[in-house]
Amino acid sequence: MFKAFLKDESGSTAVEYGLIALFVMLGIVVNASLIGDSLSRIFAETQTSLLQ
Repeated sequence: MFKAFLKDESGSTAVEYGLIALFVMLGIVVNASLIGDSLSRIFAETQTSLLQ
């Protein structure tokens, strides 16, 4: 039974696609966070220069 379980590859494709989706989403979240911080700084600098 255990050998049959090890040879069964029916769910491996779903796991691989799940891992790919996880890494893509992780990259999107990290980049969105970095872009958000950068945009926030740019808008703050623009506001400061307009108020002077």
